Amino acid sequence: MAQRVRAGGVLMHITSLPGGYGTGDLGPSAYDFAIKLSQAGFRYWQMLPLGPTGYGNSPYSAQSAFAGNELLVSPDLLLRDGFLTREECNEAKEQLKEIRSDHVDFDRVRKVKMPLLEKAASRALSDASFAEGLKKFSEDNSYWLEDYALYCILYARYSDSRWYEIWDEKEGRRDKATLDRIREENSEKMNICRAIQYFFNTQCLELQNFLHAHGILSIGDIPIFVGMDSVDAWSGIEMFKTDGNGHFTDISGVPPDNFSADGQLWGTPVYDWSYHLKTGFSWWIKRIRRCFELNDIVRIDHFRGLAGYYDIPAGSTTARDGVWTPSPGKELFRAVRKALGKVDIIAEDLGNITADVVRLRTSNGFPGMKIGQFGFDLTKQGKIRLTHGFLARNYTRNYVAYTGTHDNDTTRGWFDSLDGNLADAVLSYLDTDREGVVKALERNLAESKADTVIFPMQDILELGTEARMNYPSTCNDINWSWRMKENEFTDETVSFFREMMVSTDRIN
Repeated sequence: MAQRVRAGGVLMHITSLPGGYGTGDLGPSAYDFAIKLSQAGFRYWQMLPLGPTGYGNSPYSAQSAFAGNELLVSPDLLLRDGFLTREECNEAKEQLKEIRSDHVDFDRVRKVKMPLLEKAASRALSDASFAEGLKKFSEDNSYWLEDYALYCILYARYSDSRWYEIWDEKEGRRDKATLDRIREENSEKMNICRAIQYFFNTQCLELQNFLHAHGILSIGDIPIFVGMDSVDAWSGIEMFKTDGNGHFTDISGVPPDNFSADGQLWGTPVYDWSYHLKTGFSWWIKRIRRCFELNDIVRIDHFRGLAGYYDIPAGSTTARDGVWTPSPGKELFRAVRKALGKVDIIAEDLGNITADVVRLRTSNGFPGMKIGQFGFDLTKQGKIRLTHGFLARNYTRNYVAYTGTHDNDTTRGWFDSLDGNLADAVLSYLDTDREGVVKALERNLAESKADTVIFPMQDILELGTEARMNYPSTCNDINWSWRMKENEFTDETVSFFREMMVSTDRIN
């Protein structure tokens, strides 16, 4: 990162923490995990995006670029603050106790947890001290919070976020009289939504303070695009490419490659960059500032899209007909620096990386990413190709090195999927056996010149494909649902990684 500190970290979404409410949250298990990270000699906790998720439960397709995921709010901390009773918390735990401890059942958790949070919010609104804090929070965040509270009312009414297709036409196109009437009729519900967001904000900042006290910095995440059904697209349709009738004309994706003959059709609307240039990138500056309010460092997902994005005509059934279109990334980051000063950003520079992407990253001093699993390729002689850019021996300082990311198989699962010749070559190169391959790859990366090395929690625990976090371009109940079991992060594992951080000079 910008500090040029040689250090290590862990990639772990908050939903993956253990706990009694069916999903990880910002409560006691997050504090316990932070202590373990500190004891293991790690400096960074990479959390992935923290926004509210909709269909598919992907944090990279959040319903808001600014709001927090309500399911991350800790009932235990609300109990501490007097907004819930112990009986209410125990009842919620009882309703969720049959959920597998290593898997999040998001629908079940939402049905139990949201009424609990609403009950706490209703009580909190009558507390004078809370009301005063909420008033300031609402004023400071009015630029996104008011639209989000209104969006939540309509989302609940239809049980669907597709404002452009399912909602009443006047609601979808934001008829002023219609929205004013909905606000008036639902003022109490909107206050509850604001209060829950204040819960999230308060608990997130409390955790940040605790992390700092234990020498840990958090890494947040900004998905480059927003969902078509998000509050951002609904309330700011002028930010995207549309026709004269307010319909999206272009969508995002990536072109065909060796892994996909048709490319990937992401379906998110693409930005009208001429609008953002005219407004001085106001929305982007607010978005980045908000992420830095909740995290110390920010990773920008699909960074290459800020140099040039793949533009596909809306209505396409494949990504074959897209074209690469320039983005004003240079002007964007100039505006960001002017507004926010020096920003600590990690560029996710994976995929189809061209010279303009490299220039944008290096001219801003942002570290890029290296993935250890990608570094193994055989020569004609059956040896590991030593010049491969993702091989740890070739890393330079200004990179963040990962064994894999949330989009990759676990390292154990990846290795088990290799054919015999490549598997044997990997073992020979790492000088290990099958049982020790995960730790060997982790140490190989830790010994590299990269300033930062980050391991997914699943790799620290040496789990197989069953613990994979996400299968890109798919939507199912498995994605984003992995959870670490209680006490799975053992003292023995903590000691092992502390020794690794010490011996590779990653504890300062």
